[in-house]
Amino acid sequence: MNERTRRYLRGRFGDHYRGTELSPPPEPNEREWGYITWSSGGTTMIRHHSWMEVGDLRTFLTDERPRHVYFSAGRYDDPGAGSMSKKGWRGSDLVFDLDADHLPGVDPDEDSYGEMLAVCKDALLRLLDLLETDFGFEDLTVVFSGGRGYHVHVRDDGVDELDRGNRREIVDYVMANQVDFESLVNRESVAGLGLKNPTDKRSLDTTGGWGRRVHDRLLAFVDEVRELPDEEARERLQSFEGIGAGRSKKLVEVLDDRYDELAAGNLDVHPTVVRLADIFAEETFAAETAPIDEPVTTDINRLIRLPGSLHGGTGLAVTRIPRDEVAEFDPLHDAVPETFVGNDIEVTVDEPTEVELGGGSFTVEAGTQTVPEYVGVFLMARDHAEKGKE
Repeated sequence: MNERTRRYLRGRFGDHYRGTELSPPPEPNEREWGYITWSSGGTTMIRHHSWMEVGDLRTFLTDERPRHVYFSAGRYDDPGAGSMSKKGWRGSDLVFDLDADHLPGVDPDEDSYGEMLAVCKDALLRLLDLLETDFGFEDLTVVFSGGRGYHVHVRDDGVDELDRGNRREIVDYVMANQVDFESLVNRESVAGLGLKNPTDKRSLDTTGGWGRRVHDRLLAFVDEVRELPDEEARERLQSFEGIGAGRSKKLVEVLDDRYDELAAGNLDVHPTVVRLADIFAEETFAAETAPIDEPVTTDINRLIRLPGSLHGGTGLAVTRIPRDEVAEFDPLHDAVPETFVGNDIEVTVDEPTEVELGGGSFTVEAGTQTVPEYVGVFLMARDHAEKGKE
């Protein structure tokens, strides 16, 4: 990025902040503040600022016109102290980060920016389901990062006191680390009729956790099978390795006759049901975990992007999303700053590039081209273009 481009972007970021009202996080005076400048290196971080040093947020951002803006998840006695050991930790928000280019199945070299963000949205919805359903969290702030993904800030009572070890346990749960089918099976020793030795009754917990999730998926399959004609039901069961014609016929009868027991979590209605539950456990872990960036959640001193600020790598807004609007949120449209809408600018690109942004699709040929400003800012911020000469 050349100096003309940096100067233009810095100026337009300042214009954005001059006309935008930003809301600070709770207890802003207890948090550390930091930002990255538009220096030629692009990575100069200025941190250990206190709220007193920041002062009026709009004035600070208008004057400094930073490339990126951050505040700390942690709260401190002295947030402006120059070292973490001197700050005096009081507590931290529980923060989750999803990065599109780190997700399974995403290839940054092949997938478009929009395609990666769509995959990331699916992961976000899974994460929110886990946090709300399994943990019962209610005070969640959902934020589009302005770049490659999403952040979730949890501020329920007591969460701020969690240490790194507690946060590690939450990470392990969300990602189903070290969880397998056997660890979810409850075993109760019962005396079998006519047997000298007791046997284990195997079941899944239907009230919550990964046990409930596996049981829900297993029962959904059973409900599907029970709706089919007998011949089709047997064929469906035989699609699983190890289930032949004889076993599938008996299993169809058992799933009907002992359905209530299975619905209550009992896996011992038939030996093959345990095998099916094991298969659906792996399917559940693959489909319902959230591939979060683990170090972000376990780090009690993490700096995180300020909602309402601009992302210096895209020119998009770091956008707070109301919980009931998450499913419909379109980052390629809803995060385009109004500051950059309604103007055209000239940019120079070395190679043809495709951009989907602001509800439109743009093909920008090599050379100097006139494009909507939000497209030009996006390309320049991503180092795909330079500002054309005035």
